[in-house]
Amino acid sequence: MPQAQPNNPATEQWLINPIAGDCNDYAVTKRHELIQKGWQADVLLLSEVELRSGEHHLVLVARTNECDLVLDNLKSKVRSVAEAELDYKWVRMESSGNPMFWTKLEKPT
Repeated sequence: MPQAQPNNPATEQWLINPIAGDCNDYAVTKRHELIQKGWQADVLLLSEVELRSGEHHLVLVARTNECDLVLDNLKSKVRSVAEAELDYKWVRMESSGNPMFWTKLEKPT
């Protein structure tokens, strides 16, 4: 039987508050922290983007009444989608109705 490869998204375990981690761990940690502070889970959506280098990357999109905000471990400040889209191409986002489903998209609204 084949062994699971390290960094395989299908078998990778995402951790909340690890000592060290990657973009996946950062995004789920920020989501968890915001939910604990009273944010609704259905407005905190994990989103896959493609960096200019071609590397795939995970960010957290927080939907607000004013605009969608992007939390990204590669940047030190929270940015609007309009600011963030200069750095990457949107690939897919988890569904607000069911986080087990992801939707292909051009960019969040």
